[in-house]
Amino acid sequence: MIIEKLIFVYNAKAGKINAALDSAHKILSPSTYECKLCDLTFDVFKENEEWGRFRESVTTTTSVQQLEFLHRDEFEKQYKSKWLPKYDYPVILTATENGLEIFMNSVAMKQINTTTDLINNINSKIKLL
Repeated sequence: MIIEKLIFVYNAKAGKINAALDSAHKILSPSTYECKLCDLTFDVFKENEEWGRFRESVTTTTSVQQLEFLHRDEFEKQYKSKWLPKYDYPVILTATENGLEIFMNSVAMKQINTTTDLINNINSKIKLL
């Protein structure tokens, strides 16, 4: 099965000021940081190298055609609809002919401890679709 798009929605707001605040939060109080997806895919100041390699290769090595990365405010603005369910962030969604479906919810993401585990989990789920 071909996956048209995976949409990664971070539990963070867009913008340089928010990015700086998020970095400070990761340094000062990492145990209370609320975006597991950010934590797994970004180091304090830049994208995690392992994640970057995966992100660049996934559309050529799997059935995923496109990746989209949005902060929660960008996602809610771009996909705004009276039928849009309320999601707990972070979340990974698939875009299908039936609309958006949850690929990995925030509860499952909280159980993942490393970037490698996230990548393996995503690859396993892709193979099941």
